[in-house]
Amino acid sequence: MAGPVLGLILAGGLGRRMGGVDKTLLPLGGRPLLARIAARVAPQCPAGLALSANGDPARFAGVFDGPVLPDPVPGAVGPLAGILAGLEHGAGLPGVTHVLSVPGDAPFLPEDLVVRLTASPGAGPIAVAASGGREHYTAALWPVALQDDLRAWLASGERRVGGFIARHGSAVVEWPVQPVDPFLNLNAPEDVSRAEAWLGA
Repeated sequence: MAGPVLGLILAGGLGRRMGGVDKTLLPLGGRPLLARIAARVAPQCPAGLALSANGDPARFAGVFDGPVLPDPVPGAVGPLAGILAGLEHGAGLPGVTHVLSVPGDAPFLPEDLVVRLTASPGAGPIAVAASGGREHYTAALWPVALQDDLRAWLASGERRVGGFIARHGSAVVEWPVQPVDPFLNLNAPEDVSRAEAWLGA
């Protein structure tokens, strides 16, 4: 794979199980979740980081200093809209051929995410992370060349991330879940408590 990778943190979720708050701004071990994720992903992404989020970008001031990308298509169509924003942004950066997307509520992301996704041969151009036998569609490496087809996919009314991945084919790379699942999502308050316990350990 040629070219530096752009990292994209997906923070477009509504956070209903967290009371509708911005999950990425929740504190974890004394630091905002977003800052923890950025610290893990930034060293892997020479082209920098971008954040996929709608609304006022000023709320991320002091926590995230990269570009904040709103959805480029209308309606709350889900993570694929954020991925499209990342692909279109990446396509405008010198030399960038791929975008790494990661969820904005996963504080234990692997530090070898880009290396292993890049190195894995597969049945298609997209590389998807997995753990515990489960694929994590939003933790994936996407060629920016897919941007036009993704925009057309969304315009046709499609929303499924897995459907778009299946359309093009993918490599799946598995990570161990011990001592902690690196793709653990903090979806509810009890998940935050569990993550705090892991940090303490």
